[in-house]
Amino acid sequence: MDIEAAKETILATLKKKSKSKSKFYLKDFYKMIPDEKPRAVKNVVNKMVQEELLEYWSSGSTTLIGLKGMGKQAGAEDEN
Repeated sequence: MDIEAAKETILATLKKKSKSKSKFYLKDFYKMIPDEKPRAVKNVVNKMVQEELLEYWSSGSTTLIGLKGMGKQAGAEDEN
């Protein structure tokens, strides 16, 4: 798998869907790159979080992943 191509696919898909949804489950990323094994997709997502392209968001019981700085919670998180 070409990691850069996978990153571009993920970013393009998230930007396209950002008008209706800003946070996604990890299983949603598996569907974005269906030819890869889940572990490989998870590694790409983790790398994108490290590079600050994506960010984790947790409700306490569920962890979601979204574009850094996107979504309703993004503005409120920096207030503290």
